[in-house]
Amino acid sequence: MSDVISFSEALRERSRTAHSTSEHSGFMTDLMNGTGTRDDYIALVVQHWFIYVALEEATERMRVDPVASVFLSDKLTRMPALESDLDFLLGEGWRDTVAPLPTTERYVARIRRVAATWPGGFVAHHYTRYLGDLSGGQFIGRLMQRRFGFDTNGIGFYLFGDIADPEAFKNVYREQLDAAPWSDDEKERVIAEVLVAYRFNTELFHDLARAKAARTA
Repeated sequence: MSDVISFSEALRERSRTAHSTSEHSGFMTDLMNGTGTRDDYIALVVQHWFIYVALEEATERMRVDPVASVFLSDKLTRMPALESDLDFLLGEGWRDTVAPLPTTERYVARIRRVAATWPGGFVAHHYTRYLGDLSGGQFIGRLMQRRFGFDTNGIGFYLFGDIADPEAFKNVYREQLDAAPWSDDEKERVIAEVLVAYRFNTELFHDLARAKAARTA
C-alpha cells in the first residue's frame, strides 16, 4: 500500500517545476548573479507593489470567509514595507512615475477576479506569493542587501520581523492547507491556480527583461 500524500505535499511537488522555471528566468538569474543592476531591482520592486496592492486588498475582503480567513495573518502584510522601500529607492513622488507592465496588469486582474468569486483561488495566490517570500525571498533580500549596499532600507519587503521562525510559520500554513475542507476536485482547481500564479511570475520576469532591453537600447 502506497503512502498517502498530503495536499500540501502534492501541491509543492506538482508546482516544483513551475517554481524552478520562474526563479531561473533570465531576468532573475542576472539579478542574482550580479549582472543585474540596481535599476533592475527597482523595476522588480515596482511591479511587486502593484501585485501586492491587489493581493492585500483581496486579503481584507477575505477576512469574513470561513476558509480563506484561516490563512490570513497581519504578520505577512507587505504593503507598508514595499512603500517604504520605494520611498527610499525612488523618492516620495514615486507613485506618479510608476506603471504596471502588461503581465502585471493581467496578474492583478486575475487576483481580483478570483478573490471576488473563489476563496480557493485566492488562497492559491496567497500561498504562491507569501510562502515564496518566506522561502527564497529571504535569500534574495540578503543578496540584494550585500550587492547594493542596503541596510534595511530598500529590502524591507523581504524582512518579516514579526515572524521569528519562518520555517515553523510555513509548516503551520501547510497544516492549514491540509485541513481545508476542500473536495478532491477543489484541490485540483487550487493546484491549477497555483500553476497559473507561477506562470504569471515567469511571464513578468520576461516583461522585465524586455523593458530593460528597451530602456538600455
